[in-house]
Amino acid sequence: MDPDLSPASANRLGVIVVATGDFEVYHDVVGELRDRGVAFTTVESDAELPDETSVVITAVDDDVDVEAVHVVEAEPDAPRRAVEAALAYLRGSDGRTVVGVDPGRKPGVAVLAGDVVVAAFQVPATEAAELVQEEVEGAVDAVVRVGDGARREGAKVIGGLEDVRVELVDETGTTPYLGTGARGMGDVLAAVNIARTEGEPVESREFEPTAGEIQRVQNRSRELSAENRAIDEVLARRVARGELEVEDALRAHRDESDDA
Repeated sequence: MDPDLSPASANRLGVIVVATGDFEVYHDVVGELRDRGVAFTTVESDAELPDETSVVITAVDDDVDVEAVHVVEAEPDAPRRAVEAALAYLRGSDGRTVVGVDPGRKPGVAVLAGDVVVAAFQVPATEAAELVQEEVEGAVDAVVRVGDGARREGAKVIGGLEDVRVELVDETGTTPYLGTGARGMGDVLAAVNIARTEGEPVESREFEPTAGEIQRVQNRSRELSAENRAIDEVLARRVARGELEVEDALRAHRDESDDA
C-alpha cells in the first residue's frame, strides 16, 4: 500500500488513517476519501500508526493495535458509511443518521450524519422507499423525516419503511429560492431542510383524496392513455390513495370497458 496517498497534515479536521489488509475495503474506502477531497494516510494493518492519528478506518477482521484512537470498522459493501462515521467523529458530531424526504413524482432525498449532509438523491417515486431503507440500514437510532406535501407519494414512502422511526414534517417554507444555475435542485434542498426539522412520529399515513386530487389523477390518466380516455372516479380515488399506479388503473379501466 502507498504509505502516504494524501498529505494528512492538510486535513483541518484531524488525521484519518486507513489501516487494513482487506484490499476491497482499502480500495473502496480510499476511493470515497478521494472523492470527498479528504486528506488521509494509509499504513499496513500491523504497522505502527502515526503519532498524529485521530481516527483509524479498518476492516472488521483486521487486528489493529490501537490505544486512545477512535476506530471505525468498514464493511466491504458499505465504505461510504465508514467514511461518514470517521468524518462525523472528527467534526464532533453525534453522527446520527437523519434522512429527509421531499415527496413528489421525483422525491428529493437528503442523508445527514449529525448536521452534515453526506448524500443527496433525486429518484422516481417508486424507488424512494427502497432507497431510504438502504440508507438507514444498520444505522443506530436513525430517523426518517417526510414532508407532508404530495400526500400520495409521501404515504407510499412511509408505508414502505420498516424498523425505523418516521416523522411527518410540516414542509411549509422548506423549499428555498433558487438563483441562477440552481435549477432542478429545489427538491433536494427542501429535503435537507425537512431533515433538519422535527416532526410528528407516524407509523402510516391514511387520507381521503380531495376532488382536486382525483381530478388531477384523471387528467394524468388521459395524458397517458393512447385512446385519450380518462379512468373513472373509483379507480382515480384508488390511485390518489396510493393503492394503484396510474398505468395499472388504465389497464383495469380498459379491461372493464372490453368486458362491458
